[in-house]
Amino acid sequence: MTDKATAQRAAPARKYVTYVRSKGVDDFVTNVHEADPIELIETERNGVASVFVKDLSRRMEIPAQRMFDILGVPKATAEKKAAAGELLSGSGGRAALGIARLLGIANEIVENSTAPEARGFDTAKWLGQWLETPQPALGGRKPAELIDTPTGLEVVAKLLGAIQSGAYQ
Repeated sequence: MTDKATAQRAAPARKYVTYVRSKGVDDFVTNVHEADPIELIETERNGVASVFVKDLSRRMEIPAQRMFDILGVPKATAEKKAAAGELLSGSGGRAALGIARLLGIANEIVENSTAPEARGFDTAKWLGQWLETPQPALGGRKPAELIDTPTGLEVVAKLLGAIQSGAYQ
């Protein structure tokens, strides 16, 4: 047996979350939200389907151009990769995955709500609007201005968590 074959047998299979367009944005968001940290790391390394970004922008009712800006991805690059069925990797792919994670957090907030308004609530649309609304807790910045970096995404996720706990409204 070669050294390469031994290494392949010894290494665990890398599992990551993939976007299946026929299952939709919400299925991907759920899978990302339920993924363990290792699966998320592998997904970040692998990249996110470029078409997911376009579908996510429609689901969140954010114009595609604005979504590309939020992710820090040039429109031409995003469109070319989506048309070719390629993955979006690097900081843009991580930011797209980050928005999916934020949407998972927002979905959990709504699912755990006992308010009658939670039934039928369009969480994706709400998140799209919230990302574009200046937040006092962010020094008046819009969450969308921060999610293109890992630290910014962490800050925005913590703010969503504070909303969930009732510490911030």
